[in-house]
Amino acid sequence: RVLNFHYNEYKSYLRFSMYKLDIPLDAREAAALQARRNREEQRQSRIFDARTRQIGVDTDALARQMEEKRLRDLAEKERNQAYDSDQVRQGQIRALLEDRHQAEVRGINEKIDKFRLEEQQAETRREFDLSDPKSKLKDRPARVSDDDPRCQISSMQMFQGEDLSSKDRKKQQQEQMREWIRQQKEEKKRERDAENYANALHAKKMVEHGMRALQLASEEDECRKNINLSTKDFNRALADEKRARENVNKQKELDDNFTELTNQIYGDTLSENPSVAFSSFGSHRVLADRWKGMTGEQLSEIQETVAKQIEEKQREKDIQNQIKEEEERMQRLQAHALMLQEREQERKRQEMRRKLAEENLKLAEEHRLRQRYLDNEVYVNAPNDDYFAQFNTSSR
Repeated sequence: RVLNFHYNEYKSYLRFSMYKLDIPLDAREAAALQARRNREEQRQSRIFDARTRQIGVDTDALARQMEEKRLRDLAEKERNQAYDSDQVRQGQIRALLEDRHQAEVRGINEKIDKFRLEEQQAETRREFDLSDPKSKLKDRPARVSDDDPRCQISSMQMFQGEDLSSKDRKKQQQEQMREWIRQQKEEKKRERDAENYANALHAKKMVEHGMRALQLASEEDECRKNINLSTKDFNRALADEKRARENVNKQKELDDNFTELTNQIYGDTLSENPSVAFSSFGSHRVLADRWKGMTGEQLSEIQETVAKQIEEKQREKDIQNQIKEEEERMQRLQAHALMLQEREQERKRQEMRRKLAEENLKLAEEHRLRQRYLDNEVYVNAPNDDYFAQFNTSSR
């Protein structure tokens, strides 16, 4: 294309140079041409004058040139001074504006920092919980209590047989054991007090009988029979009292044993009553030493929950498969569109290469024709004396 442009320009130049037209010039151009001719004649008279060229130079012209140069230097100096003054003034203005701008920027930055410090604190950001260094301290534990709604079957936080209330249960058992021991101690103490009272009473009676025996020593023979009868009656009364006490204790022991057997037989422990397994701290908590396992309703509820989770998992899997199939279909469509686009681009590139080849052939043909024209039409005249005689005819 560049060769074609230059070739067309060269042909137009040759056409205008071969067919010149005598177009009259206007007065201004004619005056300028005449002035150039006059200056050329004056220059030729100075240059072609052997005396002036060999002896000396034109001092008047040199003086004028020096004066013109001095004036030019003075004007240049004044202009530079004016530029320097203006540059200093502009620099001062620029420095003043820069200081003012820096002050405004500092003021704006201070206001921005104050606004950020007061209104845009890190704790007020929407995503602060994602980068909070104390998020783990503020977060709830995985399990707060046994009735935590987050502790489902799949949470891995609640297990069978954990016995979380073992400490409280053991503490209550210890307190109950201490209470039983205290009651037993009180009961034994009462029994010892009663026995001591009976012994003291018996000793007192024996003392009374001894004193009476001393007082009635003189009447011993007469009252021996009465004493013996009284002694027998007293001994018989003591024996009856002892037998009655023993019978009462034996009957009490039999009653206690019978009551304990009855409680064990008809109690909740041996009868496996599920209600006794529930803790007093809540119906959702059980006692590990009394719990006999989950009921059928609880097992059915767990199985239903597991079945629902399986269905939900299968439904999510089906949705994921549908999404995956849709993505694969879109990828196939995009790949097909890209293949069609590549084919279209390849076709355009082939068409461009074909046009470029045709254009190159055309340019080569034009270049060959131009070279033939130059060789046969332009470069045909050899230089002669007339060609060399035209030199040194002008001062330029």
